[in-house]
Amino acid sequence: YEMNTAGLRQVSNPSEILLSQRDEPLSGITISAMLEGMRPMLIETQALVSHSAYGTPQRSATGFDTRRMNMLLAVLEKRCGFRLSAKDVFLNIAGGLRVEDPAIDLAVVVAIISSHEDMPINTKTCFAAEVGLSGEIRAVNRIEQRIAEAEKLGFEQIFISKYNKKGLDVSRYGIAIKTVSKIEEVFGMLFG
Repeated sequence: YEMNTAGLRQVSNPSEILLSQRDEPLSGITISAMLEGMRPMLIETQALVSHSAYGTPQRSATGFDTRRMNMLLAVLEKRCGFRLSAKDVFLNIAGGLRVEDPAIDLAVVVAIISSHEDMPINTKTCFAAEVGLSGEIRAVNRIEQRIAEAEKLGFEQIFISKYNKKGLDVSRYGIAIKTVSKIEEVFGMLFG
């Protein structure tokens, strides 16, 4: 429900409220397909990576587990060669949500690298995959619902684990489904 001047109104699609409307792509912003209970929702992940002004880098996450963010930063450092140990990293899940779904991991790491490299991600690209400690892209549950939600909201492509493709009828969807197995593949497809 949403409160407006006429009182409470039912929100038929919460994803539309949680995604910001912007005219141009900005670095550090990605969209992920998550599940809240049984309902698929698309949420916006925002990251800001900057030089540490005080010597000790800050790590701050709003709506996301800080320990998990630190783990993902370690994966980026060790497996992908990004030097983030001397950088401040701030992460925000837009809309005030607290997210426990590991399916937003890929969106988080892409948002961090997008901000670090100052390269925006296409606003019609979505992510739904977990990232493991060796940099592998892991499958998530109920992938069909996540893909259908992204398609319904007009997204053109979604990145998922190649292990989610087993038993998935790709021809049912009008959205491009990009299957990946390692984080390096994702970066190669997005950042060249």
